[in-house]
Amino acid sequence: MRTFWDERFASEQYIYGQEPNVFFKQQLELLKPGRILLPGEGEGRNGVWAATQGWEVHAIDQSIQGKRKAEQLATQKEVRLHSYEVMNLADYTPNGSYFDAIALTYVHLPSDLRNVFHQKLIQALKPGGHLILEAFDVQQLGYNSGGPKNIEMLYTTTLLAGDFAEIEIVLLEDTVDVLSEGKYHVGKAALVRLLARKPI
Repeated sequence: MRTFWDERFASEQYIYGQEPNVFFKQQLELLKPGRILLPGEGEGRNGVWAATQGWEVHAIDQSIQGKRKAEQLATQKEVRLHSYEVMNLADYTPNGSYFDAIALTYVHLPSDLRNVFHQKLIQALKPGGHLILEAFDVQQLGYNSGGPKNIEMLYTTTLLAGDFAEIEIVLLEDTVDVLSEGKYHVGKAALVRLLARKPI
């Protein structure tokens, strides 16, 4: 998959756009800035926007091309990302309960990795910290607006409720919305959205 994403991000065009994901932006605007972790950050649209809002941004992605473009976008917007690690998400190990927020935007993982990774993210959240997630629902197979074509890599509210049962779920919904995010997320889409908070 690293080669796939390096090839996809190699062009100078920002293939998912330069603006942050709408749900991510809406939720982050309600929180006091602190440290945020963005796994699967890609070309930096969410992280760079968060940095303009005063967040200390820590990004992870397996694509060196994604990092290059994220840093390029940060320079353009006159902000900096605190860190951007190029690594496989399976290799991520939290260094204590460090983050005030964690956001996953269309981070679709195989079932054998997904739950383990989600548990690591719960560990990485500070007590009182928030987790924000938007991804494609299994019903997305009926649409052509982006996302994996493998049903095992798509999500449901039931699946996410199980993964994040340890923390307080504030919002969990499936919905159909219209995406306009670069060239690969365009049109009507079946989505699942989650906002959760780690108990103090």
